[in-house]
Amino acid sequence: MSQLKHAASYYAASAHPQPARPELNRDLDVDICIIGAGFTGLSAGLFLAEAGYNVVILEQAQIAWGASGRNGGQIVNSYSRDMDVIERQYGKATADALGAMAFTGNQIIRQRIAHYQIDCDLKNGGLFAALSHKQLGHLVAQKALWERYGHTQLEMLDKAAIGQAVASERYVGGLVDHSAGHIHPLNLALGEAAAFESLGGQIFEQSAVTQIQRGPRPCVQTAQGSVRCQFVIVACNAYLGDLVPELAAKTMPCGSQVVATEPLGALAEQLIPSNYCVEDCNFLLDYYRLSADRRLIYGGGVTYGARDLAHIEAVIVPNLRQTFPQLSHIQIDYAWTGNFCLTLSRLPQMGRLDSNLYYSQGCSGHGVTYTHLAGRLLAQAIQGHNSQFDAFAKLPHHPFPGGRLLRVPLTALGAWYYALRDQLGI
Repeated sequence: MSQLKHAASYYAASAHPQPARPELNRDLDVDICIIGAGFTGLSAGLFLAEAGYNVVILEQAQIAWGASGRNGGQIVNSYSRDMDVIERQYGKATADALGAMAFTGNQIIRQRIAHYQIDCDLKNGGLFAALSHKQLGHLVAQKALWERYGHTQLEMLDKAAIGQAVASERYVGGLVDHSAGHIHPLNLALGEAAAFESLGGQIFEQSAVTQIQRGPRPCVQTAQGSVRCQFVIVACNAYLGDLVPELAAKTMPCGSQVVATEPLGALAEQLIPSNYCVEDCNFLLDYYRLSADRRLIYGGGVTYGARDLAHIEAVIVPNLRQTFPQLSHIQIDYAWTGNFCLTLSRLPQMGRLDSNLYYSQGCSGHGVTYTHLAGRLLAQAIQGHNSQFDAFAKLPHHPFPGGRLLRVPLTALGAWYYALRDQLGI
């Protein structure tokens, strides 16, 4: 059987050396089996290993092979739907509960980096950049909303100030979140994996799960082995496939495209003197930042249904050069795509299918921080502490209208509508 290797990304090319993890080829009996070695699975596994549980993580490819090792590397707080939308749709109590956790994932990441001395190029500061005065007004409201929930490390920028932070003429202003930041996501995941293994956890790569036999003591099967356990955590997100059909029906994998330029040297500091990570405020947004070796990593170009694009550069580079015309002759060294998991509500889905089968999925574009929070909540729930877990679990998890046949065109049509609104400034 052919092995699944990391995408040919800048992250894979610059990742720290790692020992080879074996394929599962025997039968094991442990406390907990986690399916998926991305941020959700690694976060949950590390919390559980710290609590003394015997944990196995099964990964179909390599650690952080999916979105966790391919994303933009941006530490962005809150969720893809903010607390005002949550309150409007689900009530104040739910908004308060989720709002109290909206900045926790960021804190967990920083705690992990500090405690386990993970080398992943952590830099501080994130910028929401407004392309219109209407978007700038939304950022003013967002600042007030986040401050209601105790998050005060925020600063509004006018046209002149944002020009000092980013050398682009596209923006009329912005909002800096000084607690945000950016990292090398694959190196973060590899560091968390090493921390998990240092506590006795086991990770098996190239070990795709073929079946979950449910029951009082579930059995998770791969082609060459099995894991019998007390609890199972499904942490596959956009790469779940048909393993758990009732979960797959409630999400849609979507692709995001990323490029990395050649090293820019001194020009890098001229482009982003602040060294913040940046995302604009469009519905189909662009995001970018500098790498540790002074490349510009620039992403966007969402595709619904997780289609691999044949010409990633043709989608991303025009936007990159519109943002930074001074890069018109710069070479692109890497271009890759990766899938994230979208829900109909744009809020993450967390819950249990049986008393001992837990899941978390559907980060909807805010996965770096949410997955680390999810790992803590899943670990707490397995230990019997359910209050924060239940705040997510009680949210309705609706399937996409039209089923698998129509969910992609219907969602793409809705995205086209909002993209048109962005272009028209309405």
